[in-house]
Amino acid sequence: MKAKTEIVQAKDVMRRNVATIDGMATVREAIEKMRSENVTSLIVNKRDARDAWAIVTITDLVREIIATGRSPDDAHVYEIMTKPVCTVPPDMDIRYVARLLYRIGVRRVPVEAQGELLGMLSLSDLVLRTGVL
Repeated sequence: MKAKTEIVQAKDVMRRNVATIDGMATVREAIEKMRSENVTSLIVNKRDARDAWAIVTITDLVREIIATGRSPDDAHVYEIMTKPVCTVPPDMDIRYVARLLYRIGVRRVPVEAQGELLGMLSLSDLVLRTGVL
């Protein structure tokens, strides 16, 4: 008889300390925050409870600022961020999180419950923190 495996949920492997930024911040401020927090993405805060989360990543900086020659002092986060961002609930099985990330073509997803940001889950977290390999 096959042993029952424990279901690992998003909340079990997510990173709880999520670096955030305001959409009105300059891209220069976002770069400085990424450096100081040692992260490659920032969650952009909601303007109000009805708003959606957004994200700004290193890829956004390369594509929208470096490749175009724009000044990071003259551009704002809201101009280059991705919004809305797909979120997952904390009790979602990581197998489904992995499938979702693969199907929508993203590397990371915020974990949210009742409009509150609880953490961040990345492809790296799924591999490194679950002991799959």
